[in-house]
Amino acid sequence: MRRTPWDLVGLLVAAGIIAAFHVGKAPPALPSIRADLDASLRQGGWLLSTVSLVSAVSGVAFSDTAARFGDRRLVLLGTAVTALASLFAAFATSVGLLLLSRVVEGLGIVAIIVAGPTLILRITRPQDHRLAMTIWSTYMPAGAGAMMLVSAIVLPNTSWRAAWIVAAGASAIMFVLLMLRALPRRELDDVPMSRHPVVHEIAETVSSGGPIAIAICFGGYSCCWFAVIGFLPTLQIERLHLATETAAVVTAIVTVVNTGGNLASGWLMRRGVPRVALIVGATLSMGACTVGVFADGVPDAVRLVLAGLYSAVVGVVPAALFSAIPVHAPRPQLVGAATGFLLQGSNLGGLLGPPLTAALVSAGGWPAAAWLTCAALGVSAAAGAFLHIREGRKLNL
Repeated sequence: MRRTPWDLVGLLVAAGIIAAFHVGKAPPALPSIRADLDASLRQGGWLLSTVSLVSAVSGVAFSDTAARFGDRRLVLLGTAVTALASLFAAFATSVGLLLLSRVVEGLGIVAIIVAGPTLILRITRPQDHRLAMTIWSTYMPAGAGAMMLVSAIVLPNTSWRAAWIVAAGASAIMFVLLMLRALPRRELDDVPMSRHPVVHEIAETVSSGGPIAIAICFGGYSCCWFAVIGFLPTLQIERLHLATETAAVVTAIVTVVNTGGNLASGWLMRRGVPRVALIVGATLSMGACTVGVFADGVPDAVRLVLAGLYSAVVGVVPAALFSAIPVHAPRPQLVGAATGFLLQGSNLGGLLGPPLTAALVSAGGWPAAAWLTCAALGVSAAAGAFLHIREGRKLNL
């Protein structure tokens, strides 16, 4: 087999990072949105999680159908949709219009994130799959964190609308790069393969123990991740009385350090550390960190350090799960569907995390949010343990 085209892998990862800009632009801008459009905290929670809605309800069906449409076309289409939707949203005059635009952005983001891993696995050698998936797993913290840093620069002198325009411009530039660099590449051509009816393939994927465990594990991780990261700027402003730009910078740093955990996960697995040790060890130990983030009586500096530690350590989970997809997909033809199922679980957690956190905080104050984060991480640990048992049985067959 020819060598892995790492330049093309890098371009696809960059497309995922730019897609994550549209996730990262929202948390730092939430106080500005609430002030400008008179949005409630509950509405703010839905603004943070609406991007996850499409994938949460249709991830597997979307990805399996997309495989027939063409993964390369899907990345191009998704990039164009996010650019246009973000530009339209920058001129929204109501929370309703902004929510609608976030749904459309979600369609574009899901298209990119569903097709990206499938293309990467197609063009990399089998021995490079784990490394490639580890690199891919950094797309969310790298993209969301970078956009948060941009927001920290933009927001003090403008409003949330400027952040939406910046994200739209980044997607437009990425679309041009993909047209010039990805469209002509023969490696990305669709590979002919025998397919079963869509309904049959969906049923085969969602009834398989491995993909189920991966989806549940990622769902618990995402629920906790978005609960902490989504409301970290608001917590800093309302409870710690930090300036908006300071809160945006701190949240960006906390988000970006998650990439360290992503990369460390690949390094540790290459050296024989079991996937279950990474998942269970990280999720259980980091439950204590989330309690410290939200609890009363914790010094402000310690609270922020705990948030950063949580982000870095729990970052081992996504890479461990993405690298498990080729192992646990029922058939090689269903790697895309298994990826969609992972994203469906992830986005279901991202969809529920912010609104549930907002409801708990509204009812019992910030310390109440720790109940959700601990429960979500416990679910991830249990699913990770089940995945380990399932993997052992499968590899011993």
